[in-house]
Amino acid sequence: MEVKAKLRFARVGPRKVRLVADLIRGKGSEDALNTLTFTKKAAAKILMKLLKSALANANQKKVDVDRLYIKQITVDQGPTMKRFMPRALGRATTIRKRTSHINIVLDEG
Repeated sequence: MEVKAKLRFARVGPRKVRLVADLIRGKGSEDALNTLTFTKKAAAKILMKLLKSALANANQKKVDVDRLYIKQITVDQGPTMKRFMPRALGRATTIRKRTSHINIVLDEG
């Protein structure tokens, strides 16, 4: 049985999250949690929280949590917030604060 969890508008760029998501894709849930615990990236903390949420959803649906693995994890780009920073000679440059939409699907294996 598939179990899903999603996080929208995460305040980290999708390219940075995809680096960490590739580390845990296809792994078992316990193995993925151990990998995320020892990964020194800000996105690892976000993905660990999302994975724990998916495991809680599985527990709520009476699914065996020990047999779950990460079937699918997708990271899509969310809306970009635009800010401006003053520069020399009266100019201004844009600062793009990117967001991510992360979806995770767990399945029994």
